[in-house]
Amino acid sequence: MPASPAIPPAQLRLSVAPMMDWTDTHCRAFHRVLAPHARLYSEMVHANAVIHGDRARLLAMDPSEHPVALQLGGSEPGLLAQAARIGAEAGFDEINLNCGCPSDRVQAGRFGACLMREPVLVADSVAAMIAACPVPVTVKCRLGVDDDHEWERFLAFIDTVAAAGCRSFIVHARNAWLQGLSPKENREVPPLRYDWAYRLKRERPALQVVVNGGIADAAEATAHLAHVDGAMLGRAAYHTPYLLHRLDVQWFGGPLRTRSELLHAYRPYVEAQLARGVFLRHITRHLLGLFAGEPGGRAFRQVLSEGAHRPGAGWALVEQALALTERARAA
Repeated sequence: MPASPAIPPAQLRLSVAPMMDWTDTHCRAFHRVLAPHARLYSEMVHANAVIHGDRARLLAMDPSEHPVALQLGGSEPGLLAQAARIGAEAGFDEINLNCGCPSDRVQAGRFGACLMREPVLVADSVAAMIAACPVPVTVKCRLGVDDDHEWERFLAFIDTVAAAGCRSFIVHARNAWLQGLSPKENREVPPLRYDWAYRLKRERPALQVVVNGGIADAAEATAHLAHVDGAMLGRAAYHTPYLLHRLDVQWFGGPLRTRSELLHAYRPYVEAQLARGVFLRHITRHLLGLFAGEPGGRAFRQVLSEGAHRPGAGWALVEQALALTERARAA
């Protein structure tokens, strides 16, 4: 395992990316058990939805999740400011503006990655959000869109938004291709250029720069700390969540707990949710990767996948899956 980072813990940022349909409150509560020091992010929620939609569902958050950020989508400063205020009042510790999502729906609404070409609008939005809420406002962006490969253009975007008061940028270190690629392909096909994030930190040392994109293991995540302030993991944290625990221990200290110990630490949350009428399947779908790559991992996934949807499914099913897994690991 690589050496622990030299960045002071107060400045170091380990975070889990906002992921649509995945990083809901149940997922975040699980990730908090795994990584007590990580910054967690909600799924992206459009400002209009926050203002006019079902806030109890869209802004659902358990107190155990802190520190947790609300990611907003949108491009109208007034609406974003109103949504940011609502998010802060709901208890979120940070409001993050999405300037990186490349989906067709996002483009049609003039937000997400296409905002990379409208730095003044982003700056106006950030300024309005900062004025409206007491918590930090941050930006998650790409390097550019389509054939934008000019460093000066990227730096001008950062500088314009920073001048509006944003001090923290999460840089998904590749371009977004707005035509011809699906959102999934946009996470994989455009080439990664971590050097731009590194250069940004060198040239703008007062800004917090967290790198995102393609980080698959602990060694990669830790290597970035020689150049930037932190790393944001996405699908690696979701599909192999024990990685998140190992990184939290490596970077911030504390005991390395077994997967079984972590599951049992999550049990009070699960049982509290079941008592409120939440179905087990809505919770256990986030646990399926806990034993990924380990003996018994398939049995663990199978028991939960097949049983969690059944009426009355409860914590006993998790214990059953864990028992089968532990027998396989001991064999």
